[in-house]
Formats: sequence, structure tokens, C-alpha cells
Amino acid sequence: MLSIPLFPLHTVLFPDGILPLRIYEPRYLDMVSACLRTESGFGVCLISKGNEAGNPAECHEVGTLAKIVDWENGEDGLLRIMAHGEQRFRVLQKRVRQNQLLEGDVEVLDDAEDQELPVEFQLLSDLLRQIATKFELPFLSEHEKFMRAVWVGCRLAELLPIELIDKQILARDG
Repeated sequence: MLSIPLFPLHTVLFPDGILPLRIYEPRYLDMVSACLRTESGFGVCLISKGNEAGNPAECHEVGTLAKIVDWENGEDGLLRIMAHGEQRFRVLQKRVRQNQLLEGDVEVLDDAEDQELPVEFQLLSDLLRQIATKFELPFLSEHEKFMRAVWVGCRLAELLPIELIDKQILARDG
């Protein structure tokens, strides 16, 4: 079991995904500072009830551990971070810290090894490559990953216009 800060958002982060965030609330500034200082991560969970700002929101029980890979102070005074999705987790217990930051005791989910993409699904890899090329996405240079089934599925789930709850179901079920 692992105890981590939780960041409820109106988005779903998949393993190996990239999530740009603008941080302005004191509780999340404190969280980012602690994560950078201790080289630890935080959990990203889809909001099930509530809002991103203000009172702590209710969130789904399965989320993704995120590590900060880059950060900068923006000209607008906001802290900008880039987070990278790592392992999925299940929240076992939640509590609210005094600063209104949500914290959870989580178990990391044992994700199966990413298998090679079966030849009958090669068109999905081709579609993803076309989308990545057209929109100059940062993962375009990761040629070997375009042959990994879970990686291709996660990237398509991020990019395609799918309802958030459906993305959550995909993320939950791995």
C-alpha cells in the first residue's frame, strides 16, 4: 500500500500518457513542491462529483500515478507542469488534509506486460501514426511503441472523442 496525494480532474490519464497542467491553488502548489522535493508522484483520478477547484471533489477509485517530468513558472504567474502517467492504482481509502488536499491509500494495480499488437489490429497502429503525424504529437518518434497493443490502445483512447466515463472504464479495466 502506498499513500499519495490525489489530484481529481475532469480528465483521464493513461499509463505512459502526458498531462500538461497549470497549477494555481495553494494545495496543489504545495503538492507539486513536495513531489519535486521528494521525487515522488501524485495520483490523477477522474472526478465523479464536484469541481477541480474549491472543495475536494469525489473521484473514481481507479487512477494513474503521475510523475512530474518538467515544470516552469508561466508568464501569467501560474506554475506549469508536465506529468507522465505511470502505473494504474486503486484507491482503498481517502482522507482530506488540513489544506484541503485529497490523499489516498492506494494499491498499485499489476498491469499485464504490453504484448505485441496482433497483425489483425495493425490498422489501429497505422491510424495512430497518421494522427500523430498530422498533429505533430510528441510520441511520434517512439517507433517501437507503435507495435505495442496496450500503448496503442491507450494513445487512441486519449485522442479519440470518447466520453470521459467511457475513458475511465477503459482505464479501469486496463
